[in-house]
Amino acid sequence: MGMIGSVTSKGQTTIPKEVRDRLGLDQGTRIEWTIEDGKATVRPRKLRAVDLAGIFHRPGMKPVSIEEMDKAILDAAALDEERIKREWREDVE
Repeated sequence: MGMIGSVTSKGQTTIPKEVRDRLGLDQGTRIEWTIEDGKATVRPRKLRAVDLAGIFHRPGMKPVSIEEMDKAILDAAALDEERIKREWREDVE
């Protein structure tokens, strides 16, 4: 037997705990509604990093390795850390 809920005057509903647990829904999880043949289906919209692969591809761009990405992130973090320290010193002086 299915689980029953209700809809508030604002169109909100509570997802039963068993459903949340089985689908791994946490507070803030985005969900997608689809309607087909008079039936509504709800599923979590949990994107993984691999789901985003290729979204920034531009023709002529050379693919980069994970190691190159890691280095770029570390370089950017180091520059940001230097900027933060510099701004902090300026505020103290």
